[in-house]
Amino acid sequence: MAIEKVGVAGCGLMGSGIAQVAAQAGCSVVVREVSSDVLEKGLRSIEKNLAKMVEKGKLSPAEREQTLSRLRGTTKLEDFAERDLVIEAIVEQLQAKKELYIALDKICGTKTIFASNTSSISITEMAAATKRPGRFLGMHFFNPVPVMQLVELVRTIATEAAVFDEIIAFGRRLGKTPVSTSDRPGFIVNRLLVPYLLEAIRAVEEKIASIEDVDQSMKLGCGYPMGPLTLLDFVGLDTTYYIANVMYDEFKELRFAPPPLLKRMVISGWNGRKAGRGFYDYSDPQNPKPVEL
Repeated sequence: MAIEKVGVAGCGLMGSGIAQVAAQAGCSVVVREVSSDVLEKGLRSIEKNLAKMVEKGKLSPAEREQTLSRLRGTTKLEDFAERDLVIEAIVEQLQAKKELYIALDKICGTKTIFASNTSSISITEMAAATKRPGRFLGMHFFNPVPVMQLVELVRTIATEAAVFDEIIAFGRRLGKTPVSTSDRPGFIVNRLLVPYLLEAIRAVEEKIASIEDVDQSMKLGCGYPMGPLTLLDFVGLDTTYYIANVMYDEFKELRFAPPPLLKRMVISGWNGRKAGRGFYDYSDPQNPKPVEL
């Protein structure tokens, strides 16, 4: 089955990006949010992204208009009824996702494929809430979706081979490089990245080095584009804390255990760039300064 009609549940940072790349790839896209205000905000971000691409010569004005013509927003789940694929990108909470899939399972046809953009929650557990575990998988994009080339495709023991092959082809159609992985917390990227980020926090917590020196060391010593603490602020400390807890609950290994400093910062609302403060103070976004800990 060729995927032509795509539904995206969630029009936040990730959902809007997924909707954009699917529409750019020529698919008919319906993106849904729970409220009109949130939906409009997401659609405006897509329009701004496309406008920037036109300014930079990466997209023609005609292509921009064609992309927008293939995109429709809604607040009704029923508008997903005829979709070939529904990609979920809502809040990272298992119960909320399961409730969504239970509703979608009743609305969508039996051939519709369900994919979750989760970065940490068990795909198998979500699939078990539906009557289509064979047509269920993970499709984990990276932020910002229109820029990042990778997509992790997560296959459960129940995912049908033909479905997985179709999603691999779809990922390539979106201009992404698909990598295949099994349904274990963290998948590939976070399985490797999270322990590295947590160890950087421990280095600061244990006074091994300052925030700036940890970041500079990894940038200049390993050639990374940004240091781990800057990356933590970009990803969100609350997001990393949540993922680390999921991974620690699964594996019970110290490398996945969130350091006390991370917990204290999240409790204090120091969640990184989006909160204006994390390991750096973003009062002046163009010139962030390391905070005093």
